[in-house]
Amino acid sequence: MTDDIIPNRSPRIRTIAMPADTNPAGDIFGGWLMSQMDLAAGSVASLTSHGRSATIAVEGMKFLRPVKVGDEISLYADLVRTGRSSMQIHVEAWRRERDRETGEKVTEAEFTFVALDDDGRARPIEPHVAAPEGAEHD
Repeated sequence: MTDDIIPNRSPRIRTIAMPADTNPAGDIFGGWLMSQMDLAAGSVASLTSHGRSATIAVEGMKFLRPVKVGDEISLYADLVRTGRSSMQIHVEAWRRERDRETGEKVTEAEFTFVALDDDGRARPIEPHVAAPEGAEHD
């Protein structure tokens, strides 16, 4: 295993890859991992928009390494940019074998969400919800 430096911060989500999430070869389905990433990005989107939001795009996803049953998966999500009603969120997924202290990045992607009103239509993100330091606002 190639050791990478795991981010020195708390993940948005941490979970364990289970047997029900595998393909016939015993590797974790990419769709399962993508859904975990979407949940992490959705958490950031809800906090940023102070309400309901929905995924409208995922870009740049490339699976770098397989995930195995029993691996601990840590998902790190950061707000990159906000628009009038949209949010771009960068998500990284890292795996760590349960009996090891080192890990490796398995994938990353840019998720775009839009803030929604009660009728499911795009709504502006409240102006007082500023992007964090380093993030852009359109």
